[in-house]
Amino acid sequence: MSNDTERQTAAGKVLWHFTMSLDGFVAGPGHAMDWMDRGMSFRPGLVAEYVETTGAVLGGRSGWDAAIDGARPYGGAWQGPIFVLTHHPEDARPAAGVTFLDCDVAEAVRIGLAAAGGKNLEVFSPTIGRQLIERGLIDEIDLHIAPVLLGHGIRLFDNPGGAPVRLLAAREGEPRAVVNVRYRPERP
Repeated sequence: MSNDTERQTAAGKVLWHFTMSLDGFVAGPGHAMDWMDRGMSFRPGLVAEYVETTGAVLGGRSGWDAAIDGARPYGGAWQGPIFVLTHHPEDARPAAGVTFLDCDVAEAVRIGLAAAGGKNLEVFSPTIGRQLIERGLIDEIDLHIAPVLLGHGIRLFDNPGGAPVRLLAAREGEPRAVVNVRYRPERP
């Protein structure tokens, strides 16, 4: 399997990280994640790489309630602090290692980075990621494009009426180069 990005490093970055369908969805309707269970493969060592470089996780309440709800990232292999940004922390179901925050998104990043201890703060929320992009607080976006078309669900970046956000590739070579992928539909 080819790899067009360098290995992730623990450099105290704010990292917006998702596996995404080819049509731009990071979850199905209602935060459904069952589409990821169909034999997808990642490059060897990828999960261990993120387990090693992640110091803390920041997510949103609706994702926590619907999809995660007590589960630990990376199949339980990662055990650091999780911060869930919510307007209603008082009705959140407590979980070990999870702190529910009711604050500005920039303050949540400050808290998460402090807890990350020099490692990366991974952002697992499309809504929080969009807000951080708008404020210039995302250092990198790390996407794993899955060979599936969902058709509907929760988009990585949904900003109707907003201006395009230009990105530069975090790899050797031309930073504005288009990434090329090619798939064939799976036949029954």
